[in-house]
Amino acid sequence: MLDFLAENNLCGQAILRIVSCGNAIIAELLRLSEFIPAVFRLKDRADQQKYGDIIFDFSYFKGPELWESKLEAKPELQDLDEEFRENNTEIVTRFYLAFQSVHKYIVDLNRYLDDLNEGVYIQQTLETVLLNEDGKQLLCEALYLYGVMLLVIDQKIEGEIRERMLVSYYRYSAARSSADSNMDDICKLLRSTGYSSQPGAKRPPNYPESYFQRVPINETFISMVIGRLRSDDIYNQVSAYPLPEHRSTALANQAAMLYVILYFEPSILHTHQAKMREIVDKYFPDNWVISIYMGITVNLADAWEPYKAAKTALNNTLDLSNVREQASRYATVSERAHAQAQQFLKEGCLREDLVLDNIPRLLNCLRDCNVTIRWLMLHTADSACDPNNKRLRQIKDQILTDSRYNPKILFQLLLDTAQFEFILKEMFKQMLSEKQAKWEHYKKEGSERMTELADVFSGVKPLTRVEKNENLQAWFREISKQILSLNYDDSTAAGRKTVQLIQALEEVQEFHQLESNLQVCQFLADTRKFLHQMIRTINIKEEVLITMQIVGDLSFAWQLIDSFTSIMQESIRVNPSMVTKLRATFLKLASALDLPLLRINQANSPDLLSVSQYYSGELVSYVRKVLQIIPESMFTSLLKIIKLQTHDIIEVPTRLDKDKLRDYAQLGPRYEVAKLTHAISIFTEGILMMKTTLVGIIKVDPKQLLEDGIRKELVKRVAFALHRGLIFNPRAKPSELMPKLKELGATMDGFHRSFEYIQDYVNIYGLKIWQEEVSRIINYNVEQECNNFLRTKIQDWQSMYQSTHIPIPKFTPVDESVTFIGRLCREILRITDPKMTCHIDQLNTWYDMKTHQEVTSSRLFSEIQNTLGTFGLNGLDRLLCFMIVKELQNFLSMFQKIILRDRTVQDTLKTLMNAISPLKSIVANSNKIYFSAIAKTQKIWTAYLEAIMKVGQMQILRQQIANELNYSCRFDSKHLAAALENLNKALLADIEAHYQDPSLPYPKEDNTLLYEITAYLEAAGIHNPLNKIYITTKRLPYFPVVNFLFLIAQLPKLQYSKNLGMVCRKPADPVDWPPLVLGLLTLLKQFHSRYTEQFLALIGQFIRSTVEQCTSQKIPEMPADVVGALLFLEDYVRYTKLPRRVAEAHVPNFIFDEFRTVL
Repeated sequence: MLDFLAENNLCGQAILRIVSCGNAIIAELLRLSEFIPAVFRLKDRADQQKYGDIIFDFSYFKGPELWESKLEAKPELQDLDEEFRENNTEIVTRFYLAFQSVHKYIVDLNRYLDDLNEGVYIQQTLETVLLNEDGKQLLCEALYLYGVMLLVIDQKIEGEIRERMLVSYYRYSAARSSADSNMDDICKLLRSTGYSSQPGAKRPPNYPESYFQRVPINETFISMVIGRLRSDDIYNQVSAYPLPEHRSTALANQAAMLYVILYFEPSILHTHQAKMREIVDKYFPDNWVISIYMGITVNLADAWEPYKAAKTALNNTLDLSNVREQASRYATVSERAHAQAQQFLKEGCLREDLVLDNIPRLLNCLRDCNVTIRWLMLHTADSACDPNNKRLRQIKDQILTDSRYNPKILFQLLLDTAQFEFILKEMFKQMLSEKQAKWEHYKKEGSERMTELADVFSGVKPLTRVEKNENLQAWFREISKQILSLNYDDSTAAGRKTVQLIQALEEVQEFHQLESNLQVCQFLADTRKFLHQMIRTINIKEEVLITMQIVGDLSFAWQLIDSFTSIMQESIRVNPSMVTKLRATFLKLASALDLPLLRINQANSPDLLSVSQYYSGELVSYVRKVLQIIPESMFTSLLKIIKLQTHDIIEVPTRLDKDKLRDYAQLGPRYEVAKLTHAISIFTEGILMMKTTLVGIIKVDPKQLLEDGIRKELVKRVAFALHRGLIFNPRAKPSELMPKLKELGATMDGFHRSFEYIQDYVNIYGLKIWQEEVSRIINYNVEQECNNFLRTKIQDWQSMYQSTHIPIPKFTPVDESVTFIGRLCREILRITDPKMTCHIDQLNTWYDMKTHQEVTSSRLFSEIQNTLGTFGLNGLDRLLCFMIVKELQNFLSMFQKIILRDRTVQDTLKTLMNAISPLKSIVANSNKIYFSAIAKTQKIWTAYLEAIMKVGQMQILRQQIANELNYSCRFDSKHLAAALENLNKALLADIEAHYQDPSLPYPKEDNTLLYEITAYLEAAGIHNPLNKIYITTKRLPYFPVVNFLFLIAQLPKLQYSKNLGMVCRKPADPVDWPPLVLGLLTLLKQFHSRYTEQFLALIGQFIRSTVEQCTSQKIPEMPADVVGALLFLEDYVRYTKLPRRVAEAHVPNFIFDEFRTVL
């Protein structure tokens, strides 16, 4: 008969593919369970209020039209729904595909069983497949994996969350309408079961059997599979565990499968007393906590509580006298086996000859150790015992007492066992690889000795004083030939023959009285020794390695091992060289990967890489978690070093008196620093002793681990310092901004200095790590803060700054800002608020309008540069850009609302335009016309002023940031500044040349040069924020005239001062001139340039008309409003760096000259 797993056996390949797929689906479900978006949990009040109306469970399907009509009734809900869709479609689709694959899996399995019954696979029926060893394993696994999938989904992705995700997918996805979509079936299978994985939650009635019966499966198949699992040892594991007391461990995998599959036929659990007794006697006579898949543990005492037959059968096992007996037995075995393992681990004990002579003894010791570890770890695990269940608690306490349980001793046993196993495996691998070479070497040596003896008895060699003996000569020659004729490939025959040769050599020594000649005796003894070695060598079999692999399986501890993390970390802190022993434990854990990967590998499935990457990644994360104690301890010592260096040790001056030498020596503090530094280097040494290790398929380089660990700890501490250091009290007078920045600057400087100090002792690039990580923290926080302004938010898993190995911690917001960069930005905006302060442009300083005290100045930005570096200033700048965009968008919607939708305002504007056109003319009776228009539109200016001032204020801040960045760039890296300026000029020249003559080159669409250079220029402050286009705009009627009216409505509130320029008349009615000018300028910049032309023409007309009216009324001095308007034109030309003729086109030259003399 064909091999069942052969590539041309369709029946075998089909079921193998199904099982391989099952393992891959479980890995995907476990992977996704860590990425459930928090909104779907609707945990806190805020989420419920915000998203409660757009996230539905299955009640949605009762009347989708009703829910959708509710949404359509509220535009803000529609907007939120759209935003939610944009942000979550990708992840919801991934979850849906995983759910769909679970359904497809069971459909495929049912189809395969139907095909078997209908005879599609020639000569194969369900019965013949179950008779085949591989077929039997695969059919049992197929059903078991389906059960595990359902249990994993319910444990990791709660029912309500599944329903919300499926409904969201249904609402947002186009696939639902396609004919082949099986959305209904998936929803039926995965609707909520009422189960909750929260501790203390009640178990729903008929759970999980009703859940397992949602998709019907062939009953004959289920009962045949259960029959096979009850009677057979389907994996032939008993051969690896010859002792009867190890039987339940040998059958543990099968027991787990049986536990899951029994839920498909719950009647056995309820009523079949005899069957359940048989199952318990065979699989659970001495254990009741089992691991069902990759460390998911179940306590049968709890799980079988609702089933009468199962509960009765298990009572014998759970009888307190039996529990006591098992616990005491394992306590004794544990002590004996541990002592034995430690004996074997002593230096020089595990030699090759000792190992070869004692293979059974060594394997028995390994079995005892592993079985004990398994029983104690499972039965004392917290996860397997519900603290609210009195009976379980009682059993557990009994075990803890009778087994004299001590987690540290158990952990030590695990360590020693892993080390012992690792050394043995390595030795066996080496012996196996050298087996044939050694065998041939011994054969050659033995044969040569015999030939030499034959020569001795020929009497030719005179020195040996041995008489000639032709019989012996011939006999030894024959023995030599016999030794040479031994064949390595036929090990059994060779072994038998070798034993006979040894006997013959012993006999020849006795019969021919050869003892008298020492040399001959020596030769015979040597040959016998070589023949013995040949027998030993031929006995080195691969079966021993396979047995060790089976016995050493640690997959049951995949999750339980986490309870030992603190013990591991403590032992590393006390003795860093412990890491080498832990390496063996991690490698032992890695053997758990064989379980899910075996079938995927056999099926040559493309999923092999992603599944092994997931499990290996999980294990490497755990290794990182354990070893993180090293960087943590290093940083604790570092903080002490910083403290000593900054506070205790004083700088030694260049010259000092001899008698003061002792004071400056400060031997105590210096000794402390040296001691701490030494401790740090010892930690480093500890981790580097680990050697590069292959964990699953991921190569773990200890140097990289150390560096990542140091980065992680640095990120954690710096992020916390930034979060805590930049929390402001908005009521504090004066603002806490500068003191807090100084304090934070000192903290950051401390980190920086200590990092610089330590880099040589740890052999890392301190400065590089510092800059990379600090920039990552700041950029990530800026990105998260800017998410507030984006519809499509950047999730953590999409962010280029966030990392799984070196995560940047997230802190709960303390105010409206999400992160520290938002708090810093809003605090700066608060203290430079144009309603409270007055900005003096020439001094770059803000003064309080009422008290005239300085509030802050450009020194603030130098301080931010010192504290947060270039990245901090740059991030602040980016955040201000987003805020300006938001303000401008709000402004446009306000313009629509209060101007374009208000009839009276529009009529006023129309009348005004008619009165003053054409713009080149002079308006007669100008005062009356202008001021009546202002009076009629008075109500709209308050909101208008606020919006414009906010934009202007942010533009001033952006200018200041650009100045600071440019200054420090020229100072700290003048070559970069020069290169950027020249490249920028050259590029602009090329682009201008291209517009003059289109045949000249221009960067193509896909060329990123312009984007990239912009990022560099902004970081170096070589840009003008006032020339930026922030938003795209449409044409707005009356836009120039509204802005013109707004400007002249504000002029009466201002007065001209010779020293300070335009300042506010009354602090009660605050207007600040620089933000007003820059705000208007920025606003006009967003529109077509003809609007600006028109706006300037309107101002020119106003100035000309007012001056004309004054002249005709013989008023000698220039009115204040004209002075203001002229100053606005001058400032406008100055800020935009335009030539003066732009203003002179609208106002005659002599008025400007006259106005300057008046000032």
